[in-house]
Amino acid sequence: MSISSTIKSIQDIMRKDVGVDGDAQRVGQLVWLLFLKIFDDREQEWELLDDSYRSPMPERCRWRNWAADPEGITGDELKDFIDGQLFPTLQNLQEYSTTPAAFVVRSVFEDAYNYMKSGQLIRQVINKIQEGVDFNKAQERHAFGDMYEQLLRDLQSAGNAGEFYTPRPVTEFMVRMVDPKLDEKVMDPACGTGGFLTCTIEHKRSHYVKTAEDERTLQASIFGVEKKPLPHLLATTNMILHGIEVPNQIRHDNTLARPLISWGPSERVHCIVANPPFGGMEEDGIETNFPAAFRTRETADLFLVLIMHLLKDGGRAAVVLPDGFLFGEGIKSRIKEKLLTECNLHTIVRLPNGVFNPYTGIKTNLLFFTKGAPTKDVWFYEHQYPAGYKSYSKTRPMRIEEFATEQAWWGSEADGFASREENEFAWKVSLDELKARNWNLDCKNPHIGEQISHDPDELLRKYAALQGEISDLRDQLKAVLAEALERQA
Repeated sequence: MSISSTIKSIQDIMRKDVGVDGDAQRVGQLVWLLFLKIFDDREQEWELLDDSYRSPMPERCRWRNWAADPEGITGDELKDFIDGQLFPTLQNLQEYSTTPAAFVVRSVFEDAYNYMKSGQLIRQVINKIQEGVDFNKAQERHAFGDMYEQLLRDLQSAGNAGEFYTPRPVTEFMVRMVDPKLDEKVMDPACGTGGFLTCTIEHKRSHYVKTAEDERTLQASIFGVEKKPLPHLLATTNMILHGIEVPNQIRHDNTLARPLISWGPSERVHCIVANPPFGGMEEDGIETNFPAAFRTRETADLFLVLIMHLLKDGGRAAVVLPDGFLFGEGIKSRIKEKLLTECNLHTIVRLPNGVFNPYTGIKTNLLFFTKGAPTKDVWFYEHQYPAGYKSYSKTRPMRIEEFATEQAWWGSEADGFASREENEFAWKVSLDELKARNWNLDCKNPHIGEQISHDPDELLRKYAALQGEISDLRDQLKAVLAEALERQA
């Protein structure tokens, strides 16, 4: 049976269990089981290569000792073992081992759940995994990597779980244009399921890894942080699938929860590729970690301020941001002023509708910038649908080949993109003009006549952005009045 068929039959079994509700729970349940099987396969490999290897898990919790035997424990005994022994032990693994591998396992399980209620159905799922997944067979390893990517794509239509997945062509194009070198530290501060980081790993391997020492350099150069438990579990497993042996640099945390000034020079990185969550609001108090001029509860805005701070001088970034950021005013204007005066925002690729369907219809943009020198001109490139497309869909998704025109036009930052020329889809706007526009980056294509949008979704987005600006101004006014009252008192 193929890995694809194995995964499908596992999900069919899970649908019979009353404890598993919806796609996101099914994927969460499947992935912690797959994680333990894949980790056990890797351990077999490490034991062959290193006689002194010791597992970070107690013997009773290793897959081979409780799951691998198809005639092993089942029913209530299996359910009781998972809930009463396996999870409590793995969630407190620091009491058994303090190795980096133990840290990875514990971080994966600290917020994982066993949703299944039936021990018999759990045994059926385990047997399917044991029979159908062997990560030590090179051919199966490649097939499983492809299958995992499909699993993440399927999550896109699982309600809010879609926010965890950025379409592969977008991540691949962004990484190619940033071009992280072998020894450059690459970070995604909101890494979701790890798509940008796996693209970075593949990019470095195909362009720069030539020796075993190069591979060790690569392994130490990838960093990610993810706030939510399910995508963190998916990302950690994704790293192992892509050959990161002990992915302890993928942390389960909220990067916004630290005061901005606490990020020291040693934590600066060379490259950041990210799709920070947008449209959401951070919990009360998070904004106080940021300077007063940039305090907002809009998640994407805070992440952009953090990204600028985390880059080394000369560091490069590619970030996905919604249209609302481009035309937003108030605090958004101050963030854009900082971006344009402290970084060279050399390129904005404007994506068409539907790239993130069905999760969101919001129009998005890819911002490329380098820290350390102010912007002179911003180049805009309007990405076009393929011939015959009016939007993207599950059956007609975006493809990496579509970015060939941007890549051919791109040129080199080393010579200031001297080879770039304006065309019907590309134009540039000077810093002076942007300053005169109060840092509004929503620059329309001058090669197309003025278009007034009657699209209700776009009008509602602009209305929501205006409401956000009104709320920001109200908060600022309240702060000024409170300060004046304090002085009078």
